[in-house]
Amino acid sequence: MKDLSASSNGSVAGWREWVSFPDLGIAGIKAKLDTGARTSALHAYEVEGFRRGGVSMVRFKVHPLQRSEEAVVVAEAPRVERRTVRSSSGHEDRRVVIRTDIEMLGRRWPIEVTLARRDRMGFRLLLGRTALAGQFLVDSGRSFVGGNPGATTKGGKDL
Repeated sequence: MKDLSASSNGSVAGWREWVSFPDLGIAGIKAKLDTGARTSALHAYEVEGFRRGGVSMVRFKVHPLQRSEEAVVVAEAPRVERRTVRSSSGHEDRRVVIRTDIEMLGRRWPIEVTLARRDRMGFRLLLGRTALAGQFLVDSGRSFVGGNPGATTKGGKDL
């Protein structure tokens, strides 16, 4: 029988982990790792498009802490596209897609993530299977394998 205790690169993650988006100035945000979801979604509001040097960009705000609007990060990223995403309830929504680096459990790699209002959701970030593929094996019985990094946001607020 094949050993399923680790992914091809030896890394196991829990069903929820602390991650960061260094290029967006988000030093710590709790993520739900959801292998049932294809697409990743980051809580974002006041999303506005603009052009810089001929490149389509997007500026948005993020509340990185669950159930809190105190900490605010203003971020900018190149816009990849707009994509229709279907929720688990069957509702379709057109969302902006960005590509940015994510850091989790000592590893950094680029992912595509959609921007969506997640105020009412349990996690401000949902990491889908496309972002996790080839990076980690998700152990649904574990949480916060990497611990709490005690990170701060770009604005200096403790998380």
